[in-house]
Amino acid sequence: MTAAVRRLGRDPALLVTVLVLWALLGLFVLFPLARLSWLAFFEGGRLSLGHVWSVLGDPNHRQAFANSLLLAALVGVGGTALGFLFAYTAARAGLGRWWLAALDAATLLPLVSPPFTTAIAMIFSFGPRGLITYHLLGIKGATAYGLHTTLFAETLTYFPIAYLTLRPILAAIDPNVEDMAFSLGSSRWRVFRTVTLPLAVPGFANAFLLLFAASLADFATPLILAGNSFPVLPTQAYLQITGLFDFRGGAVLSFALLVPAAAVYLLQRYWVGRGAYVTVTGKAGPATVIKSVAPWARRLLLAACAAVAVVIGYFYALLFYASVVMAFGANHALTWRHYHVIFTEGLKAIHDTLIIAGVGMPLGGLFGVLVGYLVARRRFPGRRAMELVSMINYALPGTIVGIAYLIAFNSPPLALTGTALIIVACYVFRYSPTGIRATVALLQQIDPSIEEASQGLGARSGMTFRRVTLPLILPAFFAGLGVVFIRSMTAISATIFLVSINWTLITVRILENMTELSLGPAAAFSVLVVAIVFVVMAAISWALRRLRSAGSLQVTSFLGG
Repeated sequence: MTAAVRRLGRDPALLVTVLVLWALLGLFVLFPLARLSWLAFFEGGRLSLGHVWSVLGDPNHRQAFANSLLLAALVGVGGTALGFLFAYTAARAGLGRWWLAALDAATLLPLVSPPFTTAIAMIFSFGPRGLITYHLLGIKGATAYGLHTTLFAETLTYFPIAYLTLRPILAAIDPNVEDMAFSLGSSRWRVFRTVTLPLAVPGFANAFLLLFAASLADFATPLILAGNSFPVLPTQAYLQITGLFDFRGGAVLSFALLVPAAAVYLLQRYWVGRGAYVTVTGKAGPATVIKSVAPWARRLLLAACAAVAVVIGYFYALLFYASVVMAFGANHALTWRHYHVIFTEGLKAIHDTLIIAGVGMPLGGLFGVLVGYLVARRRFPGRRAMELVSMINYALPGTIVGIAYLIAFNSPPLALTGTALIIVACYVFRYSPTGIRATVALLQQIDPSIEEASQGLGARSGMTFRRVTLPLILPAFFAGLGVVFIRSMTAISATIFLVSINWTLITVRILENMTELSLGPAAAFSVLVVAIVFVVMAAISWALRRLRSAGSLQVTSFLGG
């Protein structure tokens, strides 16, 4: 420790950078959580649980808590199963490049869209004037609200997370392991049940955990589809603050979200920790063809994936159609009126969203690269603590982060609520961990002797980072800024508490339009968001290809988190 402190003192650039980063992490990560905890569990300067029992003793809140657990568990199971279907088909069915591209495209749309886009399409399909319920089946008075539609919308929205989690795990299972089982006389079904499925247990556990947490924190989809008969905890916390102005009650309800999320995390660690799932040993074996999927099973898997892809494509086509007709379900005359509305009345939301995303994108990318570089390459006191603290906002449900920011920055001397700064800070410190992990992963592939050679020739740490390290980890920088931009365009769970008259967001306008039954502008806003995100993704992919052609290291994807 003493030697580390002395090294830090001899390098002023490193010392200043570490101090500035700790100041930012303290202000925008630790301070909001401390304020939230203080408000929830302390009264008059003393620990008090009376208000906690009062809030949690409310039958409506207990029902909302039970509903949240039920919905999250069902979404976790359904989304993991659907993600496994796509991942298994991609990894074991021996598909060509075009089929794999089609599977990736089917999972990409929900991943880069606002989380409640599917909910809007559900109302267009199954609402009182829905395309399927009213126009095709002739059902009058159909309702699209309740557990079943909320479950369907969230499963379709979040299953790509399970796909991205499970696919590399299934791809890493050596086909020779399955071949050995075949040589001992096992059938394909027995190999699938006793070899493939057990080796994929870590993927199942992590996919379920991610989907469970995503559903637990999602309040926009339940707000649109769940209705009054199926309240969930995130919507109750939102209404407690925005409707009753009960900040303490909202803080208690948001903390209640942490209990099941932490319990599932510990359960999945216990479940995975009981077995050994090593599949990558570094020992080369004879190349073999995957034989675990029979031709008829391959056709069946492709048909199932195609059916899901058709549903996704139908929802997005319906969304576009609803954006170019007068009034979906009543008047189907083509019009650009809704786009005229969003580019006139909604122009401020578009302008604000692009400014906030444009400012947050480079800041998030730079923050991710700096923290990733420091924790991976430099030795200084508190290095591991910095890595842990930088991941906290990413791991917490967005609802908790938003409420914590609202409570922490709502009064002097840090009255930032209503400004663009607090929204940008929320995005940067919540989504930059993707850039941190990408930077750490890239630096683990780069020999430290390259930087040591630069320092051996007399360059100081700042010059070595700027002239040697930064060009090598530029792909991680692009990965970080890509994720921050996409989430800035699509996220709502945290920032719904932080918008104001001065600064608003497209996702908030979509939600407002949905609650006011202005479905056409809501659909037009959604189509615009998807189009902007795809343009930015194409630009970043182009930049990454240019970097790869110059001999730089690759990153597999800039999507995640």
